[in-house]
Amino acid sequence: MDESYHRAKKRVDELKGFYGHLMAFIVVNVFLAVVNFLTTPGFPWFLFITFFWGIGLISHALTVFSKRGLFSKEWEERKIKQYMDEEKGKEE
Repeated sequence: MDESYHRAKKRVDELKGFYGHLMAFIVVNVFLAVVNFLTTPGFPWFLFITFFWGIGLISHALTVFSKRGLFSKEWEERKIKQYMDEEKGKEE
């Protein structure tokens, strides 16, 4: 049980980290948009920051949420089982 607790705690910490990153992204980019439109409304420079930070945020999300999805250990084990079952079906 101790091992499963540590894995669950690590997962919760990863999720908290991502949601903190998301909140910072939203708050800072809304602030930058307001500053942008109050100072230089003709040129939306805040979109450059939003775009590149958004790439980082997407990367963070993929890291956190794809652990149980594509190319995870569970995915690998499911695929191995699937191919073994297919081979067994061909032999019969």
